[in-house]
Amino acid sequence: MRLVRYSNKGKEGFGIYEDDLVYPVAGQFDHKRKGKPFPVIEAKLLAPSLPTKIVCAGLNYKDHAAEMGMPLPEEPVIFIKPSSAVLDPSGVIRYPQMSHQVDYEAELAVVIGKEAKGVSPEQADGYILGYTCINDVTARDLQRKDGQWTRAKAFDTFAPFGPWIETEFDPSDQLVEAFLNGDLKQSSSTANLIFPVQALVSFISRIMTLHPGDVIATGTPPGIGPMKTGDEIEVRISGIGSLINKLEY
Repeated sequence: MRLVRYSNKGKEGFGIYEDDLVYPVAGQFDHKRKGKPFPVIEAKLLAPSLPTKIVCAGLNYKDHAAEMGMPLPEEPVIFIKPSSAVLDPSGVIRYPQMSHQVDYEAELAVVIGKEAKGVSPEQADGYILGYTCINDVTARDLQRKDGQWTRAKAFDTFAPFGPWIETEFDPSDQLVEAFLNGDLKQSSSTANLIFPVQALVSFISRIMTLHPGDVIATGTPPGIGPMKTGDEIEVRISGIGSLINKLEY
C-alpha cells in the first residue's frame, strides 16, 4: 500500500495511492477510505508524513565506510535534522548563501507508525508504518568547518522525502541509488547496512521517544558528491520509487 499526503483544490489530506488514483482517508494512521477518489495528476504530493524530527544514521554502509577508509562503528552514529528541513517531493532544494558545497546523499527512510520507546530489535517492525526515499542534503564545507553536523544538515529544504510511504516493503536487500542529471552516482544494497533497520529503530528508541510520523534516515551508500544550482537529483529505491528535486538559489 502506498500512503500519500496531498494538496488538492486548496485542501490538504492523507490518502492511499492506487492505479493513478488517490483515495482519501481520515488520517495518516487510519486507512479506511472515505469519499470519492481523484486522479493523482489533480493533486500535489506533499512530504508523506509530518515528523517531529528526522533521525539520521551516519556511516552505515560497509562499502561507504571502505570508500572513506574508516573503521566500522561499534554503535550507530546518529544526528537529527529538524522538522523545518522537510521538503516536499518535487520541491526545490535551496542553496544556502553561507555554503559553497552542497552534497546529495541518497537514503532509505523509515517512517514510524506508533510511539516507540525502548523497543527491542525483535519488536521494531511492529512500530514501522512503512518506508520511503530521502535525500540527506548536506553543506559539506560547513560540516568540515564546524567539526559537527548540525548546521550542515539542518538548513530549510535539506530533508526532501517521499513521494509516498510504501507499507509492503522488505528493507533487507533493496537497491538504493542516486542519479545527478540522469547520471548514476550512488548505488548499493541495503544488504550492506552495518546496522539494519530494526537495530536502528531499537537503538534510537532507547535514546529518545519516536512519535508517529517521525523519520529515520538509514545512511547513504558510497558516491556522495556536490551539486550545483540547476542540477536535478533523483533518489531511486527498488520497491519504492523515485524522489526527484532540483537545486536552486
